[in-house]
Amino acid sequence: MATPQIMQCHVWLLDSEPAIWRSFEVSDQISLDDLHGVLQVVMGWEFSHLYDFKIGSDRYAAQFPMPLEGTLDAATVSLASCQLKKGDKFTYTYDFGDGWLHRITVADLSPWSDDAELPRCIEGDRACPPEDSGGVWGYEGLMERLADPDDPEYEELLDWIGLDFDPDRFDVAAVNARLQQS
Repeated sequence: MATPQIMQCHVWLLDSEPAIWRSFEVSDQISLDDLHGVLQVVMGWEFSHLYDFKIGSDRYAAQFPMPLEGTLDAATVSLASCQLKKGDKFTYTYDFGDGWLHRITVADLSPWSDDAELPRCIEGDRACPPEDSGGVWGYEGLMERLADPDDPEYEELLDWIGLDFDPDRFDVAAVNARLQQS
């Protein structure tokens, strides 16, 4: 088995303007299914929908409750086994209905350190959109409607999204505390 490495990745929610992104580090020995869990936490998703990864010509997903057609088992494949190098890119799709498409870039690979506290988020920008807000374009529409207190559904939308939601806020310390709990 190859020596473990620390993989630094940059994930960007495609088509988000302004950009919603995170940089994080993981062991290259984790499975793609575990990477899904890390992405859920660093992005701020809620583990509510199916997902897949597309790496090269292969597509990986959870095989439970039932396999997605044409996918390999994400729980049995490690990042290291995908032989990713610095600069390589792949995609992560979360919630096939809303179609949250993420581009992941391998920003760096560094030697393993026994004192590394992984996974960890390094930095990021902007809040994750709320679940079920209709993809990037639905989220943009939601933000426009919430900017208009005269919108007939303003109060209902505000109740749904929560009074404390701030699209500009990202708290790396809160994300890292959640990563350490999972």
